Amino acid sequence: MKLTIRKRSLGSIPLLEVVGEQKRNDVLPLIVFYHGWQSSKELVLTQGRYLAEAGFRVILPDAANHGERKQPIVKIPSLTFWQSIHTNLFEFGFIVDHFKKLGVVDERIAVGGVSMGGITTCALLTHHQEIKVAACVMGSPKLTKYRQRIVDHATKLDRFFPHDYETLLKWVPEYDLSMRPETLGDRPVLFWHGIHDIVVPYSHVLEFVKENPYKNLTFIEEDEEHLVKVPTMKQITAFFVKEMIGLKE
Repeated sequence: MKLTIRKRSLGSIPLLEVVGEQKRNDVLPLIVFYHGWQSSKELVLTQGRYLAEAGFRVILPDAANHGERKQPIVKIPSLTFWQSIHTNLFEFGFIVDHFKKLGVVDERIAVGGVSMGGITTCALLTHHQEIKVAACVMGSPKLTKYRQRIVDHATKLDRFFPHDYETLLKWVPEYDLSMRPETLGDRPVLFWHGIHDIVVPYSHVLEFVKENPYKNLTFIEEDEEHLVKVPTMKQITAFFVKEMIGLKE
């Protein structure tokens, strides 16, 4: 299938829209797919291509402080990281609303992401019931635990840390999927994680899956580190096809 890759600026959000050329004006199921920390939308374009070839309209945004919005990382540990995720949360509904108003999107809405994008995905599930299907790739559903991990790491390195860190990030528990698993309902969610991942701990996902045995979760673990290869991208695509294509418009 020949694809169209359109570079758009939605307000202050640079994004790529990837869609089959002959279907670019059709109403299609939508997937918003987020890149990882210190990455960019172009680095998840291969995943976007696979999804578009399978019949989806795929939106790849640059997170705040990344890609075309690149800014220096603030020296205060995790400020830039959490700011980037928080901005993703603010912007998700704006992106979906824009494409709905164009008349090319219906109620078949999905979200996915890699690493920081996977964390974003889990956070969005707590407040966006319009999301029908999701894929968290190398991310964490345990935002509060990840927040504490950053504190522990910075303390070990004797780096400056704001004494009111938890207050400044008071929104995090509200978007912590592990603290609000009831918000999932029966929505299908894929978790993919490498068992040797030390960037975003594999244990976070393993614990969450064990804690929620009756949720509609698909868990794929691989003998990998913090890295997504082409076979994984194909697994992610197959999951979205299975769970999304059959949904009613």
